[in-house]
Amino acid sequence: MDTSIIGVALPRIQEDLGFSQENLSWVFNAYVVAFGGLLLLGGRLSDLFGARRLFSAGWLILLIGSLVAGIAPEVWVELTGRAVQGVGAALIAPSALTLLMMLFGHDPKELTKALALYGAAAPAGGTAGVFLGGLITEYLSWPWVFYINIPIALVALLATGPLMPATQPQRGTVDVLGALTVTLGLGAAVYAIVQAPEIGWNSAQTWLVLGAAVALLAAFVAIQARRREPLMRLSIFRTPKLAAANLTQLLLGGAWIPMWFFLNLYLQQVLGYSAFPSGAALLPMTVLIMIGMIVLAPRTINRFGPKTTTVTGLALLAAGMAWLAFIRPDGNFTADVLPASLLAALGMSLAFIPSLGTAISSARPEEGGLASGIVNTSYQVGSALGLAAMTAVAAANGAAQLGNLPALTSGFSAAFIGAAGIAAVGALLAAGTLRSHTSVPADEVAASRG
Repeated sequence: MDTSIIGVALPRIQEDLGFSQENLSWVFNAYVVAFGGLLLLGGRLSDLFGARRLFSAGWLILLIGSLVAGIAPEVWVELTGRAVQGVGAALIAPSALTLLMMLFGHDPKELTKALALYGAAAPAGGTAGVFLGGLITEYLSWPWVFYINIPIALVALLATGPLMPATQPQRGTVDVLGALTVTLGLGAAVYAIVQAPEIGWNSAQTWLVLGAAVALLAAFVAIQARRREPLMRLSIFRTPKLAAANLTQLLLGGAWIPMWFFLNLYLQQVLGYSAFPSGAALLPMTVLIMIGMIVLAPRTINRFGPKTTTVTGLALLAAGMAWLAFIRPDGNFTADVLPASLLAALGMSLAFIPSLGTAISSARPEEGGLASGIVNTSYQVGSALGLAAMTAVAAANGAAQLGNLPALTSGFSAAFIGAAGIAAVGALLAAGTLRSHTSVPADEVAASRG
């Protein structure tokens, strides 16, 4: 919900706080960079200090970040609030998956249902987000898209003690330097890609920042290789299933998030939808994802296996986004948006669950938090870099020309084509790297935990 609820509000935030068209994506990326960069640390802390404790801490931090984002009077305060929200989410996500495994890992059938519901929680939040975002922006004001997190966080904090199982902390150290280098490296990469259309791909600044990003990420790998208790044990990627599934999740995020972002902008900046109709227009897509993840994906996995389901989902997602590339300046929702977005939503619902299940099934029981952190990181890193790259593509093809409907449409269309290409590459790589398996990944997860 924290990502989808801001989509409809983005034009109002841009107008009130003075974001440029190129930098508007940082309202999303400030959250995602902090989230993706700190997920590994969140998973490690979950293993060391206990999942329930980290789950509660994450909600408290998310509450604080939501308050800051809501009261922000200018750009830097808004981005700070969004980054703090991302820090809270980085503690919540891996501990949530660990708690889910503790509650349901003993029963394969129950775990399959739990994973399906967990996967559907994202589009359920997305459905609530696009609807509430439109309603709040239209009839209240955009700060309330952040304030709404406060009562939700309070309920989560009150419910965690009675409902979530207690976990025993483990002995170990925290790799703060590793967390710092991976977060700064990711942030530098996204910043360079987003700023490149404005300052030029040939500028020294672009390549200096990209070089710094590569150096920081290389330093992170070197630190992990040398530390006795690293943030991320590199040998974990020797498991072929885990590496392949995480690559799939990375490309899935890199394709899906740009589509959602630019579809919001097309509805408002080209078709002229106000906030509430724009949010309502995305409800069919998000409802279909939720139904597909809960009902269709588990049945398809049981019948055809996770590999076939993942590849098919990514191929359908690519087809849906390629269809969206045919949007017109004088288009309409029924012809230009609805059928293509539903096809893309069907693909997303099929690809997400099996790749997630395969990723978390590959870890040792004592590294549940780490595996959860890695797979969440893969998706969020893909989301941030995919959106940054497609923002650059859109700007280079006319999307920076506010008010020029043909130019805006051309830029958004180019972004949809680029995102379709990411999904197509994901389908090809999944077909070549994922191992065929006839059982549900959730069964493997349960078996690995005895």
